[in-house]
Amino acid sequence: MSTVHPSADERADNRLRLPRWMTSEHPLPWLFPCISLLLVFGLYPILYSLWLTMYKRNPATRMETFDPAWNWSRLWADERVWDALQVTLTYTFVAIILQLTLGMLIALLLDTDRKGFGILRALMTLPLVVPPAVTGMMFLLMYDGSFGVISHALYDLGIISKDDPLLATGSTALLAVIIVDVWQWTPFMVLIMLAGLRALPKDPFEAAAIDGATDVQAFFKLTLPMMSKIIALAVLIRGIDLFRVFDYVKVMTDSGPGTATETLTAYTGTIYFKSANFPFASTVAIFTLLVVLIVANVFIKVFKVRF
Repeated sequence: MSTVHPSADERADNRLRLPRWMTSEHPLPWLFPCISLLLVFGLYPILYSLWLTMYKRNPATRMETFDPAWNWSRLWADERVWDALQVTLTYTFVAIILQLTLGMLIALLLDTDRKGFGILRALMTLPLVVPPAVTGMMFLLMYDGSFGVISHALYDLGIISKDDPLLATGSTALLAVIIVDVWQWTPFMVLIMLAGLRALPKDPFEAAAIDGATDVQAFFKLTLPMMSKIIALAVLIRGIDLFRVFDYVKVMTDSGPGTATETLTAYTGTIYFKSANFPFASTVAIFTLLVVLIVANVFIKVFKVRF
């Protein structure tokens, strides 16, 4: 029996043949750029921050000594951390409720094919393209007690007095900052809710109308249940983003008055830039990350969010 030997071209092809995971048929080469960016700009800073938490900084000598438990024990005893956590949770909860409610209401109003509403839907996205720092400066001017449009309108309505400016009183400063966040990020909720409304099947609503159901009944019995997963995902995305709010607080109040508007990220920035205590700032940052992971995982389990 004669043996068939591969030709020279076939032998060359076999030598040049790459492993399957390196070919275009495998997803890994296509994911490699994204994975590389995540490792460099995502995982590395976290690991480096974890490494910094293991050092104790002496403010007098500015020397650092290896002490893995010192920063965590200091964090546990630091009341300012827990006050900042309370402010962060309050900020996140109130902003989420307002953005979700307004986003759904506006989406219901814009869910129509009438002429002119397409332009309104496009205009809704304008606040999203403005940098948060610029938005904060804009509202800071409007909140100004001397010439601010919003402050003077509230003076005239008798809601606030000239002796208690919006951003100078602890009871109103946090709400004033939340309103800025709501103004800028409600359009995000509108876009998500509007996309969800457009994807809903029409048959259940037509059947409900034949049965005599009102629009309100159809909304609570059909719209909300069918959009529950979309709503949960939107809340999760916004909640994670709200938990790391920094721009508005820094620009508008600088965590004041006192620490009334100081969030965890704002406190981290204060430690980092003003005290130059990098190990403790990293500890607060890792603590914030852990809180976000715990809250997000509980939310995903409770509401069965799927990606």
